[in-house]
Amino acid sequence: MSPGPHILQVSPREIGGGAEKVALDLHRAYLNRGIDSWLAVGDATCETDNVLSIPPTGTRSQWTRALLDAANSLSIERDAPHDHRWLLDRALRTVADPSHMSRVQRGLEDFDHPATALLPTLTATPPDVLHLHNLHGEYFDIRALPDLTADTPTILTMHDVWPLTGHCAYPLSCERWRVGCGDCPDLTLPIPIRRDASAENCRTKREALSAGKRLRVATPSRWLMRLVEASGLADALAETRVIPNGVDTGVFHPGGRAKARAALDLPDEATIVLFAARSAKSSPFKGFETLEAALPLIARSSGVADLLLVALGEDAPDASIQGVPIRFVPFAKSPETVAEHYRAADLYLHPARAESFGLAVAEAMACGVPVVASDVGGIPEIVTDGETGLLVPVDDARTLAAAAVALLADDELRERMAEAGALRIARRLSFERQIKNYLDWYAQIAQPGVRA
Repeated sequence: MSPGPHILQVSPREIGGGAEKVALDLHRAYLNRGIDSWLAVGDATCETDNVLSIPPTGTRSQWTRALLDAANSLSIERDAPHDHRWLLDRALRTVADPSHMSRVQRGLEDFDHPATALLPTLTATPPDVLHLHNLHGEYFDIRALPDLTADTPTILTMHDVWPLTGHCAYPLSCERWRVGCGDCPDLTLPIPIRRDASAENCRTKREALSAGKRLRVATPSRWLMRLVEASGLADALAETRVIPNGVDTGVFHPGGRAKARAALDLPDEATIVLFAARSAKSSPFKGFETLEAALPLIARSSGVADLLLVALGEDAPDASIQGVPIRFVPFAKSPETVAEHYRAADLYLHPARAESFGLAVAEAMACGVPVVASDVGGIPEIVTDGETGLLVPVDDARTLAAAAVALLADDELRERMAEAGALRIARRLSFERQIKNYLDWYAQIAQPGVRA
């Protein structure tokens, strides 16, 4: 017999960025505990047990399904118009569902995914708890939430600000989300829209999230929960909890730097600074431009020799900036490989412009690597400035460089911060604590009578 409730998590894809990693790691942990856990995704690779693909064409007509299936088979990123397959993808989708494409052209977000209503039927028995993660990614109809939450206790873990905005994952300095968006200053911020329908998109999301006061919302940081409260949405939710993301300290732990460098074929004598983020160069939120500007300043310091930046999570040819080499390392599926990269570094730099939590920051600290990170979003809840790392202003390359040089020039300070950081993660942000927080919540809301 299963030791816990039947759980169905929902995520855009099986393998992806930080939000997808959280969902998959939780799913695997539940399976290891003998829990009846399933993960439904818009794009499955079937590398893990009990992972299901959400039917991409849902309940549409046979003709529409055939055309959309043909478009889906192209396997092309939908923001890559330079590829001829993208043009064919757009043409097939326009013919298959012209009204849908017309809505997209008008700036409405893509909520037209009728298979969302089928989620409770994807497993042999209906789930006791539905746990949703990122709902953007062209796979989920947020308008189905009222019906889903009416039948099944449902938790939404917000990994970014998208549920509160008219399209963007992070509004940066824009405050329009507080009043329901409209007059959007930047339609190109992920998730981009064609025209300014941000007010209508925001209204659609707020209505779906607040319907019936049945949805429960978790955030990985107090910072993000404060935004939920400031939006007015919190009053329309059944319950809210802050549940920080956790780090598996069985994998992410301090270790030998020389051994890690040898395993990764990294130079033993170099001063290595590391940055880890999926698609860091192209994301407007990760601050890679600030890192590029800071590198020459760090390299010119008399106390830094043979500086090398390792950028983990970006598939690009090696490069250099004013003589400072940059080694790009493609996204690594293996957490053990990721941990080795942390352990190989002298310093971890994270100049993000927006961050709801900062999982890479926490992983670096767990591996005993001192951190210099932006004082933004949920990062200050992980890094205690001056104790477990250093915090710097956003978009400030000079201060970032100065902080990095200060740590690289002081072995004793770097070691002290590394030890304090690893201890903080082990005590307060372990993966085991995150798992327990969610399992306890599932058990409470899945009790008989809760669904009424």
